[in-house]
Amino acid sequence: MHDKTLFILAAVLCLIVTVILAVGIGGFAKGGEFNRRHGNRMMRWRLIAQFVTIVVILGYLWIRSR
Repeated sequence: MHDKTLFILAAVLCLIVTVILAVGIGGFAKGGEFNRRHGNRMMRWRLIAQFVTIVVILGYLWIRSR
């Protein structure tokens, strides 16, 4: 049961990382005020989301291997 929950959580987190990345790239491509104000913030949120996603994926793999 826990492995299926972690798999779904990992998939949702991957989608969240993708959305954050798309918003960051879109803001960078458009430039202007949004990129100046939120560019670094989007990068920080993406890195945090990626870290959490990797931890969940590793937890999923660890549970599956037991």
